[in-house]
Amino acid sequence: MASEHGLDGLSLEDALQPGRLNIPVKDMGGIAIADLAWPSTNPGSVAFNEVYPYVASAAAILIIFLGGVLLAGASEARRLHRLAEAARFDANHDSLSGLLNRHGLLDVLERSESPASTTSLYLVDLDGFKAVNDAWGHATGDALIRLVAKSLPACHPEIAAAARLGGDEFALVQVGTAPHAEIERAILSLLVEPFKIDDRTIEVGASIGAAARTEGLAPLELLRRADVALYRAKENGKGQAVQYVEELDRERQRVAELEGKLRSAISNGAIEPAFQPLVSAATGEIIGVEALARWPSAAGNISPEIFIPLAERSGLIDALGVHMLRTSLRHAKSWPDLALPVNVSPIQLCNPDFAAQVIAVLKEFDFDPGRLTLEITEGVLMMNPDQARRSIDQLKGFGIKFALDDFGCGYASIGALRQFGFDRMKIDRSLVSGVENAANGVEVLRATISLATALDIPVTAEGIENARQAAILRETGCDQLQGYLVGKPMSARDISDKLLGETSAA
Repeated sequence: MASEHGLDGLSLEDALQPGRLNIPVKDMGGIAIADLAWPSTNPGSVAFNEVYPYVASAAAILIIFLGGVLLAGASEARRLHRLAEAARFDANHDSLSGLLNRHGLLDVLERSESPASTTSLYLVDLDGFKAVNDAWGHATGDALIRLVAKSLPACHPEIAAAARLGGDEFALVQVGTAPHAEIERAILSLLVEPFKIDDRTIEVGASIGAAARTEGLAPLELLRRADVALYRAKENGKGQAVQYVEELDRERQRVAELEGKLRSAISNGAIEPAFQPLVSAATGEIIGVEALARWPSAAGNISPEIFIPLAERSGLIDALGVHMLRTSLRHAKSWPDLALPVNVSPIQLCNPDFAAQVIAVLKEFDFDPGRLTLEITEGVLMMNPDQARRSIDQLKGFGIKFALDDFGCGYASIGALRQFGFDRMKIDRSLVSGVENAANGVEVLRATISLATALDIPVTAEGIENARQAAILRETGCDQLQGYLVGKPMSARDISDKLLGETSAA
């Protein structure tokens, strides 16, 4: 029976055993009297046992793969987080100095929880940084920026943040109650000390604009106010600190309005030259007239000391200079025997197109270039000496003369006098008045004229107000005189009348 049904281990049992399958055997009355039992073959377990090694291997591989995916995902997440942090840092920091940049500074001010009354902003502009770059190169300039960036945040305990806004301009945020003057002194004291870079000693200074934050004041407005104060500090000269007050804005508005009027005055020809006579020290004869810009207005004459610096700052000086030259030449055509000195701004002379502009105007009026003298101040010797020299050489080659104006009130050296080849030196009025007011005034004047004579440069004295000054200048060797004693600035018509009177008297 067992072999017939393929049931190995089939037996008749009266008690069931675990792990065996069974069928009850019953008597005629249907009562179970025994069991046919045989071993269970568990086909599912057999199948499972057969596939288990493969399933286990696959599961292990899957677990390892998923673990790798999780680890790689975590690593990538950390990498992306680091990149995001780096991008966030770069977006808020200056790459050269490591300080905050403009965006980062504004963000700090925006997020600041300090009371507005204890927060102030200082803008710091390095004095003389361009000279460092020009003299030693940009690598030294960059090294200086890094040194300043390292030092500035530690200049005072109340400095809570520092930024570089570009170039040589920095910003410091003060949180505290120390007076502005105390913070400013700390900044200036730090930057007045020399910096050591390689084997060089670099000296700079700083100009500072400060603004106090008030309740509800936006960061951008605070930055603007500090910038307004810095602009005024730089106007005042090197090493200055200015605190913002509302009057600075009102003044800027007045300047902006005046700039608009100046632009219109130039284009409309409202600015006219006045002419001041130059006379021979020996004969008293008028030998030239200096053209001086004058701006008459309904409110009265506007001083050249106001509108010429304004023209220089606003980019109008080239247009003003060309207008003055054209108008002066047009009038001077009527006085063929007179020299014509015309003042030139250092900014004009440093314009690469300046020489071509002057030559074009001379040709337009068919004006003898030998009659024209361009007067420049000592500032041009420092602003851009190379470009100035190119312009001077080109114009001198065309026959135009050059005079160094206001000699004795600045820093012109003997080397500069030789290098630029000036045709005339104009002694500053301070030396002229000094012959009466200073104990050694005559000796200083005599030494100055002797210097010019040794360099073969003729001398004009300006600001002559009385006969004693004129006599001393004649005696010391000055060959031209200019000033109220010999003639005030006057209109072209008055010059013509004066010349006519001299001719009639002769």
